[in-house]
Amino acid sequence: MKSFRVSVHIVPRKGLLDPQGKAVADALHTLGFGAVGDVHVGRHLVIETAAADAAAAETSVREMCARLLANPVTEDYEIAGVIAV
Repeated sequence: MKSFRVSVHIVPRKGLLDPQGKAVADALHTLGFGAVGDVHVGRHLVIETAAADAAAAETSVREMCARLLANPVTEDYEIAGVIAV
C-alpha cells in the first residue's frame, strides 16, 4: 500500500441559493471587480489515504464523498488531484 493525498472541492449545486457566494460576489463588485460573475463558496478537503494505486485512492475518496462528505441533494464535488506522498 502507498500513501496518497487527494484534493476534493465541494460546492453548492448550480441553481441553488448560495447566500455566502452572493455576498462575496456583491463585495467584489463593490471593490471594483465588475467582471466577476457568480461566486460559489464551498469546502476544500485534502485527504491522505492508503491505497494500492492512484485509481484506488480516487475511488475510495469518491465513495467517501458520496456517503458522507458531500450532500448529494445540495452539493457537487470534484476530485481535484491525486498525488503519491
